[in-house]
Amino acid sequence: MYGLPSAARPPLPSHSACSASSSVPRARAASAYCCASLKQARHSAVAAAVAERAAAPLLAAALLLAAFAQPVSEGAALFRKACIGCHDMGGNILQPGATLFLKDLERNGVATEEELYSITYYGKGRMPGFGEKCTPRGQCTFGPRLSEDDIKLLASFVKSQAENGWPKIEGDGD
Repeated sequence: MYGLPSAARPPLPSHSACSASSSVPRARAASAYCCASLKQARHSAVAAAVAERAAAPLLAAALLLAAFAQPVSEGAALFRKACIGCHDMGGNILQPGATLFLKDLERNGVATEEELYSITYYGKGRMPGFGEKCTPRGQCTFGPRLSEDDIKLLASFVKSQAENGWPKIEGDGD
């Protein structure tokens, strides 16, 4: 509360309300109880003021996280569906030097989202292409193709995971 500007501070109860005659033991006990109540009221007022000031930024942060969580979870779902067979946890079961870890991506020239999009769409080496218009047929997957938007989402997801050291994907098993 002391960090709040005086205009933002809630009014605090006054101690004069508790300063009743203290000559009688019962009045002294009542006065002590009143003082304890004032301390509690002041503490509650401080907590309320802090909570009120923190509510708006916390709500904004929660909404921002929710907006970013949606594409990440969609990217994770696509990754599980189309990529995890060869690239579980960012690795590469066919070609160990071509993992999805940042150092390998940079060394192999596929460190940007655009380069990740291109290799996912058209394929390269042992990596098949998944784009709807991928050619030649031998370089492209024989399985289901992915839309351009899905490949963009995958490229963004892989880039984000690589930058963060491939943290566990939500929903993965052990």
